[in-house]
Amino acid sequence: MLNLSLLEWLYVGILLAYLCTVFSIIWVVISENRNPVRSLAWITVLLMVPIFGVVLYTFFGRSLKSTIMLKQRLRRLGAQEISAIEVKNANVEPLASTQQIIHLAENMCRAYYSKGNKVEIFTDGAKKFDVLKRDLLAATKYINMQYYIFEDDEIGREIKSILIDKAKQGVKVRVIYDDVGSFKVERRFFTEMRRGGVLAFPFMRITFPQFAQRVNWRNHRKILIIDGKYGYIGGMNVADRYIKGCSWGDEGIWRDTHLRITGPAIESLQRSFAFDWNFMNKGILNDPIELFHDMPGDAGVQLVTSGPTSEWNNIALMMLHAIGSAKSCIYLQTPYFLPTEALLKALQTAALSGVDVRLMMPRQSDSAILRHASYSYVTECLKAGIKVYLYTAGMLHSKVLIIDDELSSVGSTNFDFRSFEHNYEANAFIYSTATNAQLKEIFYADIQHSLQCDISQWLARPTAQRMCDSVVRLFSPIL
Repeated sequence: MLNLSLLEWLYVGILLAYLCTVFSIIWVVISENRNPVRSLAWITVLLMVPIFGVVLYTFFGRSLKSTIMLKQRLRRLGAQEISAIEVKNANVEPLASTQQIIHLAENMCRAYYSKGNKVEIFTDGAKKFDVLKRDLLAATKYINMQYYIFEDDEIGREIKSILIDKAKQGVKVRVIYDDVGSFKVERRFFTEMRRGGVLAFPFMRITFPQFAQRVNWRNHRKILIIDGKYGYIGGMNVADRYIKGCSWGDEGIWRDTHLRITGPAIESLQRSFAFDWNFMNKGILNDPIELFHDMPGDAGVQLVTSGPTSEWNNIALMMLHAIGSAKSCIYLQTPYFLPTEALLKALQTAALSGVDVRLMMPRQSDSAILRHASYSYVTECLKAGIKVYLYTAGMLHSKVLIIDDELSSVGSTNFDFRSFEHNYEANAFIYSTATNAQLKEIFYADIQHSLQCDISQWLARPTAQRMCDSVVRLFSPIL
């Protein structure tokens, strides 16, 4: 019989309870039948750094689909029939070369194809906000605005002032912001909006005891609809850095891509906003949409949304299909390059098959960890013949995929695990030779401000740097 003191028995009890907790979590990870690479990453963290691993998994590893909160809200939403909005030209005939990917989006998430849209591209934050402010000032019926980050800075306060003025004029103004993305902003900023008549709410407010359930699931979408006439989507948030540039490192511009859309695709933007608004228990929207009897442009557009509640990884599968179907070129811009195994192999396969595959990411990132993780994939890309460019003019925050001459994708989705699996994201898939040509010109211009990686020089980097990249890569599925 062991002769242990009370303190020793207490220590043994705590140790056993802790071990049971760790192995119980490991069992949960295994039983969820996730991607094996991702599951092994979590198991490795839990075994190597148990205390830190348990905390990390509690906040960042749990599946949203199994939470009671989600089940209740999805039950209320029913079969996602949350709005009176209907896409009126869903049966138009798309381009023959892109029919399969269009049908994929329709079957996965009812992302209807619409023709006759006009797409304007912004890569300069100042120009984008000048046009945006003009459209906001012209609003007469409603403004539905959704941003991951809404900063309390010069441009943020200017937009807030416009929204409050429009609300006082009788315009219905709704704002969705992400509580994690805007965590640096004091509550009074949004309180002042609400006092001014603006319906401004966080997508999921981070409160206790729900903190661990919500902090990892972020609404990263950037969508704006004005009077059912004008729509915006892309990578730009509401923040001064899109106008004034970086305030860290070697400074430089904050380079991003955003779209202004007029045409039937606005119905899809409105439907996405309406779904999120109802998910937040704020009611069903029935805002009118411009009918566009005279089509303003010639671009086909599909809005594809994705998130932790989606049955499929919608945007990841769309990109996988697009990359696999490429015949001549694949141009990709992303601030963080942490691809799934399938997407990495698809890019490598395309390059080895003779497709012109080019990848551009920032030389200096706003996240050192994500930069190291992204760099760990460069060697594999270069060996397959993928041309890799490191953007040097500042922070490349653009999320653009260009396929051949007819298909492109612009939105909020980074080419990483978080965007594909954890975040609520939205991308516009555009079927237009004119838009593709514009995006290619922009890509070529960005190459002039980039360094192309040479495989011999890349392999000659200091050992410590290469080791750091490789170690951080172990955690890439959970970053």
